[in-house]
Amino acid sequence: MPQTNTGTSKVSRWDQHGREHVVHVLRKGPQRTIKCDTCGWHQRAQFLPWLKAEEHLAEEHQATVDPTEG
Repeated sequence: MPQTNTGTSKVSRWDQHGREHVVHVLRKGPQRTIKCDTCGWHQRAQFLPWLKAEEHLAEEHQATVDPTEG
């Protein structure tokens, strides 16, 4: 059976009010699509989709606190 190269991951950050904002990175073959759960914004991003997701969260939602850092 052939293996498909699909999947999803997410980038989450918190804003200064303690609200979590999440951008999902959807992968289908070599294509990546990023979609924000908070505002519905989405964009294709072949290169550096996680960086683009972080930039969106910081610029549009002022969400810069990384939950994995501590």
